[in-house]
Amino acid sequence: MANFIKKAFEDMKESARAQHQVDKAQFEAHKSESRAQWEEAKAMGDPERRKAMMQAKHDKQIAEAKKRQEEAQARIDSAKSN
Repeated sequence: MANFIKKAFEDMKESARAQHQVDKAQFEAHKSESRAQWEEAKAMGDPERRKAMMQAKHDKQIAEAKKRQEEAQARIDSAKSN
């Protein structure tokens, strides 16, 4: 019986240690995400950096739209050839 209780407490200790590691990793991730949001918000206050960020975002959206157009055209060509 004593061995059973000892084993149970060891298992609880391991579980608590593992959960602490998970909590610590999640806290660090949240902290990093908060810092990133703060830096992005701060960058939006600078007109030049905001303009550059928005231009990069627009360029990415345009590239994605062009890719979708090319894929659609390929599907059209494929359907016509059948």
